[in-house]
Amino acid sequence: MRIDVHHHVLPPEYVASLARVSVTSGGGVAFPRWDAASTLEMMDRQGIAAAVTSISAPGVHFGDDVAARGLARRCNELSARLVADHPTRFGAFAVLTLPDVKGALHELEHALDELGLDGVVLLASQSDGRYLGDPLFDDLLAELDRRAAVVLVHPAVPKSSEALPLDLPEAMVEFTFDTTRAALNLVFRGATARFPNVRYILSHAGGTIPYLAGRIALTGALPGLRERVPDGPLPQLRRFYYDTALSATPHALRSLQELVGSDRILFGSDFPFAPEAVARASIDGLARYDGFDDAGRRRIDGANALELLPRLAARVGVAR
Repeated sequence: MRIDVHHHVLPPEYVASLARVSVTSGGGVAFPRWDAASTLEMMDRQGIAAAVTSISAPGVHFGDDVAARGLARRCNELSARLVADHPTRFGAFAVLTLPDVKGALHELEHALDELGLDGVVLLASQSDGRYLGDPLFDDLLAELDRRAAVVLVHPAVPKSSEALPLDLPEAMVEFTFDTTRAALNLVFRGATARFPNVRYILSHAGGTIPYLAGRIALTGALPGLRERVPDGPLPQLRRFYYDTALSATPHALRSLQELVGSDRILFGSDFPFAPEAVARASIDGLARYDGFDDAGRRRIDGANALELLPRLAARVGVAR
């Protein structure tokens, strides 16, 4: 049973709201057309039993807390309606209003307790430039920890990347660095140790985390950093989950496999920002990769996701 944990929705209401603040793309990629019917057709063609949807970058916050709260509520209710209409085919991660922590806490309660969504999606960096792990967000992380919530960490385009004189879409490389910075900030600010019950899924195989893990471990032993993470950063990096979106290639999978086992990897397609052909290539890439046995591939394809997401497992009829 293939479960896609990195799968985006772009409801017309969301796209129209962003157009009103002159936002028409995410990571330099123009918003693709999205609708439930064509998404289900794609899933059927690619053998995807269920997809856990999320709002991608640039999220819902554009400097106005009130507007962000309203947009998050509309998006989450649309996601809940999609799940209600197709309970065995969709789950959903709720979008929150960071850097507005008060709004995020309020929406978290509504999304998980009233709407019954499966977890949340948080951008790696926020519209005010802060990264996950910043102490400003501790109240939210504490509540996520209390709930043992699942959090998909999705990259955004930080202000520093916007100023780079590169004629390249930010999704090509800046996204990977954004996820890397957020993960390291969570570790070296002590957030992963203080809030150990939060279960993070890092997008795109963790950005550059697997490739840089050895360098991170060496640098983390320097005075001033060693005291922050006494046991070293690698045990914390191995507690994250990692999805395969845009990363089901030998180049990424070999590094990822060296860092974590198959029980910490989940299938992701990045549809519809990545077209169907990319989803097919990801499926084929996992099938061809020689580092996982059949049991490991089954875990990556769906078993890990169903263990993480009991509400989804119950809807698709898998006892956990």
